[in-house]
Amino acid sequence: MSTPAITVHRVGREAQPVVVIDGFAPDPDALRDVAIGATFGPATQHYPGIRAALPPSYLPSQLAVLADILGPMLGRSGAVDVIDASFSMVTTPPDQLEVRQRFPHCDAFGADRIALVHYLAPMGDGTAFFRHRSTGFETLDEERAPIFFGQLEAEIRYGGLPPARYVTGDTPLFERIFEVEARYNRALVYPSYLLHSGAIAPDAVLSSDPAFGRLTVTGFLSVG
Repeated sequence: MSTPAITVHRVGREAQPVVVIDGFAPDPDALRDVAIGATFGPATQHYPGIRAALPPSYLPSQLAVLADILGPMLGRSGAVDVIDASFSMVTTPPDQLEVRQRFPHCDAFGADRIALVHYLAPMGDGTAFFRHRSTGFETLDEERAPIFFGQLEAEIRYGGLPPARYVTGDTPLFERIFEVEARYNRALVYPSYLLHSGAIAPDAVLSSDPAFGRLTVTGFLSVG
């Protein structure tokens, strides 16, 4: 079994850590086979697609890899706990996106929360990170959130709604500051309060079949 290759990027003016791990799972083909045979259902929390349960063996084996990475990355020595994790696939056509799905977002405001994306499609779209132009925010915490959402509401009120599409690059309201390309068996780990979006191309295949769609594992973790 080969050792995963780890690259740490410091992103944007805030120099937040974004970690790329190539060769993340020891047997990605077997994991992909499980996903192809899994039963998917509608996702919650505004994820634009579907989700399915992971095999029981996935998290214990991968948490050992993540524990060695997340401690130094965040300067923490506590345990890594799983809040939620599943197979996930983006399936919502651009013209059916809710307004909030057309903007970069963050998943949590706490500094102890970590997001994981494990790419399991042979080809697919990656993940992009953004700066909100008018506030300069690249991350959102409890203090920044009311400022950000108030400003965004005003920008929508006076500038109109964004087009019905996934945000992949610069827009009038947001500047893309970094993008990670999707590669088979690559994992992406980053603080959940970073503004980000799946970089879903206009011509992306948004199939609900795991054999053809944008298959990933998405997880949300906490580090003590």
